[in-house]
Amino acid sequence: MLAISKLNQFYGESHTLWDLDIEVPAGQCTCVMGRNGVGKTTLMQCIMGLLPLRGGGIDFLGQDIARLPAERRAPLGIGYVPQGRQIFPLLTVQENLEIGLPARPDGRRPGGERQVPDLVFELFPVLGDMLRRRGGDLSGGQQQQLAIGRALAIDPKLLILDEPTEGIQPNIVHEIGDIIRRLIDELGLTVLLVEQKLPFARRVADRFAILDRGRLMAAGSMPELSDGLVKQYLTV
Repeated sequence: MLAISKLNQFYGESHTLWDLDIEVPAGQCTCVMGRNGVGKTTLMQCIMGLLPLRGGGIDFLGQDIARLPAERRAPLGIGYVPQGRQIFPLLTVQENLEIGLPARPDGRRPGGERQVPDLVFELFPVLGDMLRRRGGDLSGGQQQQLAIGRALAIDPKLLILDEPTEGIQPNIVHEIGDIIRRLIDELGLTVLLVEQKLPFARRVADRFAILDRGRLMAAGSMPELSDGLVKQYLTV
């Protein structure tokens, strides 16, 4: 579904991503892993068009989107949950959920009004109970659910989750893991996950890609993630 080829990115004169080649198969969860500062979030921002590339390609469903403006990527079917959630704290839950609806190819009532899919409230019932509350008044776990719900509201084919368990209480972490697997196993969604919690990654992901200093060091199916790779590239 998503193929990254020979991707290079710079901050000024600093070379941050080096000739990355990563495949994200359809209907699976691929987890990008690595210590802090190795380029994981930079890669996600490049995929979303938020950072410029120096070279390389990003192919999504047969289309090279590497030079496509950021605002044209969500309508292709890419949902993005950035690190730190980045909800709009002064907007209500409902307004946060509705903000991406113009990117949907459908999602309209018979009268023409777009609507948040019922799936969002089925997965996150708490959001339905808090539609009139401001996003900034929610707990960290609820904000994360809101951020994921906002991304799902555009009916994506690919869902990108950047550190979805960061700063979240354990029961919500477990719930988010269950929801990710449900989206993949029951609905056929493709997920690209950035995650540092190894038990969570092993439980949720089908495949892994390890970055170190902006380079791809190893990739494969999750059962191939050996203790040696964990010790060399993931253990602090």
